[in-house]
Amino acid sequence: MSLHPGLVEVTQRVIERSKESRSRYLARVEQAASKEPVRKGLACTNQAHAWAAMPETDKIMMREMRQPNLAIVSAYNEMLSAHQPFETFPAIIKKAANEAGATAQFAGGVPAMCDGVTQGQPGMELSLFSRDVIAMSTAVALSHNMFDATLCLGVCDKIVPGLLIGALQFGHLPTIFVPAGPMTTGIANKEKNITRQLFAEGKVGRDALLASEEGSYHGPGTCTFFGTANSNQMLMEIMGLHMPGAAFTNPGTPLRDALTVAATKRAAQITALGNEFIPVGKVIDEKAIINGIIGLLATGGSTNHTIHLIAIARAAGVIINWSDFNDLSAIIPLLAKVYPNGAADVNHFHAAGGMGYLIRELLDAGLLHEDVWTAAGFGLRHYAQEPFLDNGVAVWRDAPVQSGDDSVLRTAANPFQADGGTKLLQGNLGRAVIKTSAVAVEHRIVNAPAIVFDDQEDVIAAFKRGELERDFVAVVRFQGPRANGMPELHKLTPPLGVLQDRGFKVALVTDGRMSGASGKVPAAIHITPEVVSGGALGKVRTGDMILLNAETGELVAQVDAAEWNTREVATADLSANGFGMGRELFTTFRAAATGAEEGAISLGLAH
Repeated sequence: MSLHPGLVEVTQRVIERSKESRSRYLARVEQAASKEPVRKGLACTNQAHAWAAMPETDKIMMREMRQPNLAIVSAYNEMLSAHQPFETFPAIIKKAANEAGATAQFAGGVPAMCDGVTQGQPGMELSLFSRDVIAMSTAVALSHNMFDATLCLGVCDKIVPGLLIGALQFGHLPTIFVPAGPMTTGIANKEKNITRQLFAEGKVGRDALLASEEGSYHGPGTCTFFGTANSNQMLMEIMGLHMPGAAFTNPGTPLRDALTVAATKRAAQITALGNEFIPVGKVIDEKAIINGIIGLLATGGSTNHTIHLIAIARAAGVIINWSDFNDLSAIIPLLAKVYPNGAADVNHFHAAGGMGYLIRELLDAGLLHEDVWTAAGFGLRHYAQEPFLDNGVAVWRDAPVQSGDDSVLRTAANPFQADGGTKLLQGNLGRAVIKTSAVAVEHRIVNAPAIVFDDQEDVIAAFKRGELERDFVAVVRFQGPRANGMPELHKLTPPLGVLQDRGFKVALVTDGRMSGASGKVPAAIHITPEVVSGGALGKVRTGDMILLNAETGELVAQVDAAEWNTREVATADLSANGFGMGRELFTTFRAAATGAEEGAISLGLAH
């Protein structure tokens, strides 16, 4: 199947736009790779320090310098259900490495915070920048220059992007991501969402809400809705950094452990010491990034990746923007319906055919680049397979020919909708992103007066006072990366959803983020420039008519041009955002952050 011409066009312009920065990046990768194995250049005292605590059998291999030494970089902690299973992975990896004639060392840990715990709390203002801290922590772990490949253990929101950004600074090292998998299915997402809305209306108490939440988040593994964490796993698969089919196998199962063993042995095979060298800087190129965007669109994935994918791309010298997302969205069909886009969870998606089915459908429709390097070898067709156990070992077979449930997973010829549902909005308020795949058609155009807020708590308070029983656009400003670290505004979903259910035309317009759970209420998010940087959203006054049209891509304050041009951008005292819960330590991050369309990056990723 030949590639869709729209895919070819976007890819070519990304390649051209990235030509200089990508060339500089690859030159650095090549220079670093020419010195392999890197630890040969270390002094004897450096080497002795590095393996002093290793078993004697491993020391023998390290001295010989002929066998690969694998770095384990892990986001393990006990509080994150998605990362708790990683406690046992290092032992599995070290044993598998020895079986493959290699060694493995726990090179370093990276911080891992949970947006579900910090949602709506001051700690959430550290969340976005934790990605950059994780990238730096990954670099510190790998800076000992003792490794021939990297195994990255991470799952959730900022953690996988941070690990990958860090690993790409060591682009000469092969890198495989090792997931832990989703928790088993709890109560239905629809039931959970109903309870949240009832609580927002004061119709059930906190005991009922807590019981509902515990019924959903109930054990080890990733939250089962298709938010940022599971979008991460989809991306690592479709960009070729997992073992095929590894994304959504539950933790604590024999197949999960077998996939970890397989990832370890594969990492040992693809180092510069062997005959199949596949460094991560070669895997993550322009086509792999485009494939990631396509995966996001075809699955209705997290809006957070309209920021994170841009940052990941820049770490590899690739320059993308929201116009690329928008133009690809016009040609990529939505093939999956997973909550919040549907009723199913990721376990249901996986059982229906999962990533192997999805990737094969897109490849066969000419909607993915097949000619890419992956951890499994050359060609994305490796990922149109699924793993199974054969005498305790992971082996692969072709993904199912038919979907197990076409209410969850469909063919490219019979999609849920013809477009990917993540679109660019633009107008006199700037540029923004909207996710429409979970928004009913009748709610995609809102033309209503603005009510301006400077904090999400003010919206919730106004809702509780009964002041929002009308058509309106909630303008929530001073929520960008430079203002307060760009926390997610997910607490706004229940009250706005209640008002929409009551028949009011409502929308959210903000320079902040929503979350991977962006749902049924139309939300123009990530407005760039943000208000603190002089963004036009700061000109909006309560009562201004705002047009949000997700069909035509318009986001306009309907104010007379002469008056609009003379208005001043609002200012606010944001000093309270800089103190408490560790926010003092992130002053430099806020000051250095780029805009959302540039990846909200506070690191030196210019190439």
